Amino acid sequence: LALIGLAALTAPLFVDDAALSLTGAEGGRFQPPGPGHPLGTDAFGRSVLDLVVWGARISLTVGFLAAFVSVALGTLIGVVAGHYGGWPGNVLMRITDWFAVLPALVMAVALAAVMSRSTLTVIIAIGVTAWPTTARIVRAQTLAVEARPFIERARALGAGHAHVMLRHVLPNVMPVVLAQTTLLVAEAILMEATLAFLGLGDPGTVSWGGIIQEARTAGAISSGIWWYMIPPGAAIAVVALSFTMCGRALEGVLNPRLRERR
Repeated sequence: LALIGLAALTAPLFVDDAALSLTGAEGGRFQPPGPGHPLGTDAFGRSVLDLVVWGARISLTVGFLAAFVSVALGTLIGVVAGHYGGWPGNVLMRITDWFAVLPALVMAVALAAVMSRSTLTVIIAIGVTAWPTTARIVRAQTLAVEARPFIERARALGAGHAHVMLRHVLPNVMPVVLAQTTLLVAEAILMEATLAFLGLGDPGTVSWGGIIQEARTAGAISSGIWWYMIPPGAAIAVVALSFTMCGRALEGVLNPRLRERR
């Protein structure tokens, strides 16, 4: 992850804008991997290596921002539902259950289809559909924190709802939120790649899913042009697996029950 993140941050230093242009590429059409192009070229003569490195910028950006939107929304709903309980908590959790039973990908596709095609649209479509799991986890953790004696002492001293949620509950649920964020980044990257593959991504940007979609459109699958499809697919798999492993590791560190099992 560190190497891929560093490559994404420094991509403008060694990837020229002309090399990403549909008309300014110097390579030939569908050139196999060779000395000049380690991963070959695409249908427009662009280096697949340059496309994959540049695509990491969009894919990681969408993954992080969509995960942030999802976690922020889920944390807000989970903390409020767990703190207030009663009918406000029941209403919020019924809304959460309604979103949870709906396929997140289908909802994201519907939102991306009716909104303008842009990176912001993809971020919003993913962020507003992937929050129910976070809300349920945060609510359960909030109920556990609210049952501790120091919450009763804070209320006895005159602490209001906002003070209890912001100063006592939120800091105690943040470790769980951090682990959930790491897992959601992987999910967001996969969903972004799926939306781009379906043609619902931003046509003006280069992303891993968009590269695979262009390869499919150009007939790379039927023609056996593997160097056009495998590198972006492998990048998606490696990054998603890395974030998932980091998230599971954080869960093992932060969850006492998992530590006891180990």
